[in-house]
Amino acid sequence: MSIRKRTWTNGKGEEKTAWVVDYADGKGVRRLKTFAKKKDADQFAARASVEVREGVHVADSESATVKAAGDFWIATASAAGLERGTIVQYRQHLAIHIVPAIGDMFLSKLTVPAVRSFEDQLRAGGASSSMVRKVLTSLGSLLADAQERGLVIRNAVREKSRARQKGKDRRQEKRHRGKLKVGVDIPSREEIKAIVGALAGRWRPVLLTAIFTGLRASELRGLRWSDVDLDRREIHVRQRADRFNDIGRPKSEAGERTVPMPPLVANTLREWRLACPRPRTSEKDADGAWLVEELRPEQLAFPNGQGKVESLSNIMQRGFLPAQVAAGVTIDTGERTEAGLPIMRAKYTGLHSLRHFYASWCINRREDGGLGLPAKMVQERLGHSTITLTMDTYGHLFPSADDAAELTKAEAALLQ
Repeated sequence: MSIRKRTWTNGKGEEKTAWVVDYADGKGVRRLKTFAKKKDADQFAARASVEVREGVHVADSESATVKAAGDFWIATASAAGLERGTIVQYRQHLAIHIVPAIGDMFLSKLTVPAVRSFEDQLRAGGASSSMVRKVLTSLGSLLADAQERGLVIRNAVREKSRARQKGKDRRQEKRHRGKLKVGVDIPSREEIKAIVGALAGRWRPVLLTAIFTGLRASELRGLRWSDVDLDRREIHVRQRADRFNDIGRPKSEAGERTVPMPPLVANTLREWRLACPRPRTSEKDADGAWLVEELRPEQLAFPNGQGKVESLSNIMQRGFLPAQVAAGVTIDTGERTEAGLPIMRAKYTGLHSLRHFYASWCINRREDGGLGLPAKMVQERLGHSTITLTMDTYGHLFPSADDAAELTKAEAALLQ
């Protein structure tokens, strides 16, 4: 590998100077790289020498831009049959964050310092710690795909040591988000009682099931009657409906599970089964009304009026939010009517709050009206992939074994 100075005269008669790095890549192909400054040429030569020796050098001419590699990555994800929602998220990360910042950069120049600079740019642009991690994960996946295509040797995202930073980011995010609180993020027992008393009509079965089984919204929307065992009072989670209403398997192996249901839910579902909407046929009766199919096991338990997947928006806007208002589980918006009365809105704006309640119900002591289940069983009921996820989210709700009363008993037993 050599560095030589090149001097020439351009068409205007001006003398120009550049520095050329002449070297052979890992395949023995001669390469020429030109720089305006000698120090840049020296830096490249030093780096390229190490990369060629280690067999990890890729010339710019054989590399590709981040944008081009992103197009290949999306094509690979689509061909692999990933969920539509996942691919949409990948596209958003590319279009909103990655391409505008580093889309024109060659993969061969995407070094660890460049990735760190990109990360800093994301933060400066207002991205949350969670979003930064998600975008960097997508960029790392993009580079992994590029590695398999021979467009780049090193994955700068995965080489970047983030163990310490990840811990720091996680702590910052926890401090910002805080622990889930009863009455703020988790409906209290009194609020749940009021909501249950206000439930009526077609929304009562699905919301009761959400409250007392902890199923995710996607799992409720994809639940079939064949997955509901009314005799054993069990629900088998085997599929889900994504935000595009496409039916698929649960996202993780742990998502496939069996969840018991209390008598109130079983009895409500037994009645609902008789009134559950069914898909209509292509025929009409004598009065001109569309005929509907007989209820089959594979039909959905909580469909819309046409027997198809119900949207989450409908469950929220027509079911959960009005039920809270009817139950008085509301907060003051700070606005007033013309008559000067406060305008109230539903307190909990996400269906996931019912899943939080179910988790707390599973955890609470029996004497406090809960089930008193151990952490591992709570994990299985919720369908969490790891016990770490369960404890990170709900660990603070588990009863403490070292409270004053227990210490007093232990002290008395020891000293008597």
